[in-house]
Amino acid sequence: MAVSIKTEDEILKMRVAGRLAAEVLTMITPHVKAGITTDELDKICHNYIVDVQDAIPAPLNYHGFPKSICTSVNHVICHGIPGDKKLKEGDIINIDITVIKDGYHGDTSMMFHIGKTSIIAQRICANAREAMLIGIDLVKPGIQLGDIGHAIQQHAEAQNFSIVREYCGHGIGNVFHEDPQVLHYGEPGTGLVLEAGMTFTIEPMVNVGKRHIKQLPDKWTVVTKDRSLSAQWEHTILVTNEGHEILTLREDETI
Repeated sequence: MAVSIKTEDEILKMRVAGRLAAEVLTMITPHVKAGITTDELDKICHNYIVDVQDAIPAPLNYHGFPKSICTSVNHVICHGIPGDKKLKEGDIINIDITVIKDGYHGDTSMMFHIGKTSIIAQRICANAREAMLIGIDLVKPGIQLGDIGHAIQQHAEAQNFSIVREYCGHGIGNVFHEDPQVLHYGEPGTGLVLEAGMTFTIEPMVNVGKRHIKQLPDKWTVVTKDRSLSAQWEHTILVTNEGHEILTLREDETI
């Protein structure tokens, strides 16, 4: 599959989808607290996307995924399926939202702290966000994907954390996952050269322990093999003529 360069009309639709995805995270934030189940969070997000935004939750029935959002708690790296387990004090959770509006996708995720969390939990969440922002900051025409992956990897490993390699960012548009694959590790001066009009996600998954993963029998949930904490943040990015635009930036978010 060739990397798609979005037209002006497509970019307008991507901006709308990105803004809606960001708004879901803002909406759900007050609900993310001890005592709520991830299934309840899923229902709130589903109803908001469908009834308020008149949009579609992209994960629902995507290759058989049974819910409308992904909820990854503590040592879950990604693709956690919402269920009946209640969040408790000290947990960290990634909530991953993808919205389809007028056929185009907006994809974003963020970490939440449940009450008072450990120092290491705070550090891993901060590192993962910083790594994402370092990667985003490099995005402009002429930069290669290897430069972005290398910078992200360097930041995580400088604090003795590790980068998950089996999952990566991805091109996005009227298809949920398209080319290019955006690795969060790599060598400078390698990989695809960015061009204006490309849209993709940057979403590093950073582990406290080793980078190795294990997939659970549900065929979706991915956890750290050593059960160490994992954190992830994600934005959808547009390459512009001058640099980049974060399509999923939240109104309350400062970069």
